Amino acid sequence: MNRREAVSAVAVIVGGTVVGSNLLLTGCKPKETKTSPTDFSAEDIALLDEVAETIIPATNTPGAKAAKVGEFMKVMVTDCYDENNQKVFAEGIAALKAKDFMGLDAAKKKELLVALDKEQKDYAAKKKPEDAPHYFKLMKDLTVQGYFTSEVGATQALRYVPVPGKYEGCIPYKKGDKAWAT
Repeated sequence: MNRREAVSAVAVIVGGTVVGSNLLLTGCKPKETKTSPTDFSAEDIALLDEVAETIIPATNTPGAKAAKVGEFMKVMVTDCYDENNQKVFAEGIAALKAKDFMGLDAAKKKELLVALDKEQKDYAAKKKPEDAPHYFKLMKDLTVQGYFTSEVGATQALRYVPVPGKYEGCIPYKKGDKAWAT
């Protein structure tokens, strides 16, 4: 073997190693499929936004969609819920999809959520302490929490004073006044 053949053989070996390892590593990429209950799709978040908007609709103040409550629910379920509650929440999303919640008109959506609220209250009255909560209770609680802790909810739906000053614990309440965010 002369020097020219040796350099050519080394180039083939090194090039094959680089190309082969790249092909090997790309072949190990996991498939992008939903493997966890916390893998929310854009469709799931849109559904959660619609559920939240039905619970807190836009009136003279912005609704839950403006507060991005669907995204809030995703973060809370993914980062704060245990596996059992994540599974219950995911099953709730699947149940609402099965009922074609997104395809219903506003009156039917409200009617469905009122029925689910009654169902979750009946379930809560009968469940054992170790049983998982009903999925609609989780969604409803997250909707209220997400809306009123958002900038939109705290500043437009509630009274908000950025620097509240002194605490006055005894202020007369006038019927129809907004609650305080701060």
